Amino acid sequence: MAIVDLEAGLEHLSRGTARHVDTLLLVAEPYFKSLETARRSFALARDLGIEAIHMVANKVRTARDEETVREFAGRHALSLAAVIPYDQAVVEADQRGTAPIAHRPDAPSIAAIRRLADQLLTQAG
Repeated sequence: MAIVDLEAGLEHLSRGTARHVDTLLLVAEPYFKSLETARRSFALARDLGIEAIHMVANKVRTARDEETVREFAGRHALSLAAVIPYDQAVVEADQRGTAPIAHRPDAPSIAAIRRLADQLLTQAG
């Protein structure tokens, strides 16, 4: 399994850069512009023939944030693979120039990412 972190936006999909991926994760924050970008990316990915497309909610701070993301995903038939909470440990790791998992392996965001990784590995077989 190879994981590629692409720049935010539609350019990679519109140029066909991601055409041959098996699974596409669309990472979105619980804000309108970010969710709309995920929706447009989902449509482009479908047009390219990518079958396994999932959204990951990132930097979720409140129950309302999570509800917003879940409602949006349901309304647009987006599979929500994970909800990653906002985590100050990630900010601290970035300030120190270290990986979040090395800085605080017990952080809530790291636990959520581990669950997502396990889920993806199980699906990949």
